[in-house]
Amino acid sequence: MLKRFLVPIVLVVVLVMSGCVKTKSDVEEGTKPGNDGNNDQSKVQVELLGMSSGESDLNIVRDQLVKNGFDVKLNLQPDYGSFKAQQDAGNYDIALSGWTTVTGNPDYAVRSLFKTGGDYSIMSDSEIDSLIDQAGTETPEEYQATYKKFEERLVFDKAYIVPLYTSYKTQAVNKDILNLDSVRLSKSRSLPWEEIEFNDASKNATDPLVLSQSMSTLTSLDPIKGNDGSINIINTNMHVRLVNLTDDDQITSEGSLSLNHSIAEGNSEYYFLLRDDINFAKVDSKKAVDSGERVGADDVIFTLNRAKDKDSVPDHRTYTLHEHIKDIEVITDLGSLETIKQSGSDETVKAALEKGLGNTISSLVDDKTKANSEEGKYQVVKITTTEPFPQVLNYLAHQSAGIVSKKQVESINTFDVASFDVNKDIPYGDQNTVTEGSQYNNTLYTSGPYILISKNDYEAEFQKNPGYMTGTKHEPKISNVTMRFIKDPDSTLAALRNNEIHLFYAVPETKYDVVESDSKLSLQSIESNAVSYLLFNTKNREVSESEDLRKAILYTINQDDFISFYKGNKTKAFSTLSPIVKTGNELVADPAKAKEFLNKYQETK
Repeated sequence: MLKRFLVPIVLVVVLVMSGCVKTKSDVEEGTKPGNDGNNDQSKVQVELLGMSSGESDLNIVRDQLVKNGFDVKLNLQPDYGSFKAQQDAGNYDIALSGWTTVTGNPDYAVRSLFKTGGDYSIMSDSEIDSLIDQAGTETPEEYQATYKKFEERLVFDKAYIVPLYTSYKTQAVNKDILNLDSVRLSKSRSLPWEEIEFNDASKNATDPLVLSQSMSTLTSLDPIKGNDGSINIINTNMHVRLVNLTDDDQITSEGSLSLNHSIAEGNSEYYFLLRDDINFAKVDSKKAVDSGERVGADDVIFTLNRAKDKDSVPDHRTYTLHEHIKDIEVITDLGSLETIKQSGSDETVKAALEKGLGNTISSLVDDKTKANSEEGKYQVVKITTTEPFPQVLNYLAHQSAGIVSKKQVESINTFDVASFDVNKDIPYGDQNTVTEGSQYNNTLYTSGPYILISKNDYEAEFQKNPGYMTGTKHEPKISNVTMRFIKDPDSTLAALRNNEIHLFYAVPETKYDVVESDSKLSLQSIESNAVSYLLFNTKNREVSESEDLRKAILYTINQDDFISFYKGNKTKAFSTLSPIVKTGNELVADPAKAKEFLNKYQETK
């Protein structure tokens, strides 16, 4: 029987990227409604777009729509690349979409998706924008009411999306091979590799930890240039951040670049006391070596300035996550920290930063090579936000805020961003530079526990960073990690059962019974921040113009059918906020309302 370990609800579409992207001209032909010759012209036709991995959900949606008087054209694509090409070409009325909030905060659940100009937004609604911005500055006690209004506008008033369900986060572990107690399952954070160890600890230094991933094409190994399922877990384990998330989505300095952090009165100034025991790793002759370069304040400042600047790199995909950062600076005046009070406390920022150190801070230095914690010499970085915005800490825990080497990135990215030529310019983090073959030229410098050595179409090889928190509990236990690229869940599960891989991250609900029936496997599960929904096309389609048509579809969808199909392993949702903020909003299927709105739409035709 599946046991779920439920964690408190606090705070990602996990985008799976693979395959070749077709051009607009390639995909337009033969995909428009009416081209298949099987349409019932007496009914309202809608085109439903999705990937083969979501075929079960698409079939449920199609059946519900047909039952309520629609004629449905199913546009089923084999992978994300072809799906995105269809979406970009506008060949759909509604698309099966999903989002997992990997930062633990509600702002991430809405800003990129629904705000005008957001990374993934195809919408533009000034009232939606205003509510998102207002909630972003509020405390949890205040933003619940604001997010409730946001949801009502998004779903009830305008019917921009149709919520389907919230999922559980699961993974299957071969407990005969791995120490089960060392394998974490976090609500938002990706799986941390450095804590995992074998049951036979003598194998940690010799045998590789073998994991799997469905996507072999990696968006980018530059943390700010990708935010999808192809690289999230990889970049999270290759770059340290100023803070981390606990398994239940609380902000912590544990295992991060910061020994401690503090928020000053006013919630606009954030202070971070940096560690001095992390060096960047580099690759030499396909081996991970210590670069000899310490990770320090100059790298933090460089990293976050480029993270918030949309023009810092071509194809920047995460700048909206960091747009609330105004300034980043290194603090050298120790006395100033003794006069600033911590938010909500009479304690000074200096006292907060000294907690658990075992000694006091004797001086602050701006040169990272001069920091020496044994002598009480530290670096402190201060971040100032554009307005009070406590949720900035959650974004600093995201993989896009992974610290990169200022020296190394600047030495690689010598091109002019405005005139970047994809045919000749090779940016830092280009996957081709780590792919076996004539283009291999691994220039990565990573600040985290692991570094990617090389990859091909079948697997990627990682080695531990020999300069990462050596001698502490955070030093990686296993020296080598192999990631196998396996597209099919059935093949992945077979590989796990045959001891070819050691862990299956994100097990589909349809495979729970198989995992539970195998005595050497353990299925771990918690409530997740993953929400599936239908997204309406906002351009050049009838659903783009007609609220009545969208609402007819909205009230057609019955979430109970999905929960039943997945044997109770889904829960109801209202928006991408549902796992994080309890607004009380609920969508109830109403065939009478669906018919009413459909009739109103048809009367205007």
